[in-house]
Amino acid sequence: MMPAPGRLPPGRRVYAVGDVHGCSDKLLRLHARIAEHAAGQPVETAVLVHLGDYVDRGPDTAGVLRQLTGARLPMHTVNLLGNHEQMMLEAVTGGAPELFAQWLRNGGRAALESWDIPPTVPPRMLADLIPRDDLAFVRTLARHYCDGSYVFVHAGLRPGRPLAAQTTQDLIWIREPFLSWEGEHEAGVVVHGHTPKSEPVVKSNRIGIDTGAVLGGPLTCLVLEQDRLGFLYDT
Repeated sequence: MMPAPGRLPPGRRVYAVGDVHGCSDKLLRLHARIAEHAAGQPVETAVLVHLGDYVDRGPDTAGVLRQLTGARLPMHTVNLLGNHEQMMLEAVTGGAPELFAQWLRNGGRAALESWDIPPTVPPRMLADLIPRDDLAFVRTLARHYCDGSYVFVHAGLRPGRPLAAQTTQDLIWIREPFLSWEGEHEAGVVVHGHTPKSEPVVKSNRIGIDTGAVLGGPLTCLVLEQDRLGFLYDT
């Protein structure tokens, strides 16, 4: 463990997992490592936070959602909304051909294949073809989670705005000016995914943990406890 830019109360630990993007095999291995770590180093309260982007691009969106809805990890779990889940919901609930085409261009075709749904299906039929439990899960995803001096979101925060004034668009899509911002955020140290890097990024005001699992990189889990941090990987 190394010094962290934020702090959790004594007796609490947070595991935060970056962008999965249909890599069900990596998620399965990482969940096993998290469970092993929690069993080997017990703590009074542990929380597992998935940072969004479970669907699209990778080979097994259906398998990832089955794992997330059926996981039996020994801790409370928080699942956040990513921009890819938002695109999926817009394609399904809007029924507009342009929203469906946007989703397909951004990895939705792979998600449909995992459900054995042809990409030529009329958008109005999606809500009846995608498994009901998967849609229900995606529709209930949280926008953010706060713990200690940390705030967990998919993409980042708009600098200079309190958390209550952040839009869903910023929370799930923002890159700049968030990534280059060096000042503090009123909400706390931001833990986020969305922007893939070859390794985790740790700065005084943010921690980025999208390490490009779907691009051949590892699936990363950030471990936070008191004023320390560490990492677990699926490999």
